[in-house]
Amino acid sequence: MSDQPIRIQTPLTKDVVKTLRAGDRVLLNGKIYLARDAVHKRLVEALDKGEALPVDIRDQIFFYTGPCPPQPGYALGPTGPTTAYRMDPYTPRVLEAGLTGMLSKGNRTPAVIEAIKKFCAVYFFCTAGVGALLARAIKKYDIVAYPELGPEALALIEVEDFPATVGVDCEGNDFYAICKARYAED
Repeated sequence: MSDQPIRIQTPLTKDVVKTLRAGDRVLLNGKIYLARDAVHKRLVEALDKGEALPVDIRDQIFFYTGPCPPQPGYALGPTGPTTAYRMDPYTPRVLEAGLTGMLSKGNRTPAVIEAIKKFCAVYFFCTAGVGALLARAIKKYDIVAYPELGPEALALIEVEDFPATVGVDCEGNDFYAICKARYAED
């Protein structure tokens, strides 16, 4: 676990993923996709039919969030993380398709942790309740697919020093489980 935040520039390559450890604090920079339940469902349906996806998700990060309308001077309004387990039924399939990073809040299921290990990915979490603070790191917002889904559309944001922590690394180390074990020891 690093003492200083690790600056990461997207796209998120597997070489970078391999350097990250559960508990590392990171600052994400570059382009990140916003994708929640409805988008995941459509992507998996497309993959299962052998159809092309609307964007190339290889080496990309999905942030599970439903953004709010922006205040003057901001690209988006409060943008807090959605609970990750809602995407867990779809996650192994999108990881298999090349996604390397996920950003949200909460634990991941054992099946998702196994997929993270199998496909060399990483799960980042950010603190819930700080959506207004996180919005400051978002510099640009564009809907790129499924506009009919409204706030759940597939969107692309550009971020600058977006704070997160590695929740599950590519070796399957789970920061939530590590902290729980430490607390139980105390």
